[in-house]
Amino acid sequence: MRFTGARVVPVAVSLGAGLLLGLVGPVAGEWDDPVCAAVSIVFSSGWPWACYAFLVGYFRRSKIESALLSFLGLAVGVVTYYSFKDMNPTIPAGMEPATSVPAGMESGASSEGQIRVWGIAAFVFGAPVGLVGNVARAPGVGGLLFRLLVPLIAFFEAIQRLSTETDSQGPVFAMTWNVIRVAACVVAVALMGHTAWSWRVRRSRADGRTEVAAPARRL
Repeated sequence: MRFTGARVVPVAVSLGAGLLLGLVGPVAGEWDDPVCAAVSIVFSSGWPWACYAFLVGYFRRSKIESALLSFLGLAVGVVTYYSFKDMNPTIPAGMEPATSVPAGMESGASSEGQIRVWGIAAFVFGAPVGLVGNVARAPGVGGLLFRLLVPLIAFFEAIQRLSTETDSQGPVFAMTWNVIRVAACVVAVALMGHTAWSWRVRRSRADGRTEVAAPARRL
């Protein structure tokens, strides 16, 4: 029973989180409110989906489970996203239909075709990102390089969106992506600082054990 629960619970949590990931963006876009518009912009972009796959992999010990659950969760999110869009073909508040959501994720697009395209993308990118999340568990600089993946994705996506779409969008769009850009830099600096601090702590403990062991050997 414990073995079954240990297997079923992570799968249920991962797939449930994928379902929520697919719902948040389009549901928030149904509300004519700046905060909801910002939430819809965020969850209709690419980096939260990459972050989801990364976190699924990070919290699983098995590399196979990391890749498989990341892919399956993203697939559930894709189906949920387009199913909701198909049932509620509206343009999110504060957005323009042609430029404010990623190419291929527009309201009114053929749900069957988009589910197929983004389902393939979920496998091509979701499984590797899940593996990266699993490898990122390693302490030190080796793991840090992988832990920086999501902040880098968010930063460069913000740069790209701001450089190509700001002129055609409203202030909510620009403010949202500027906040994401700054937050990505803060998270990256925090991750590097935490890695440096952890390295110093481990080194000081190792030095302390060496100092204690040296007198013991002399005695």
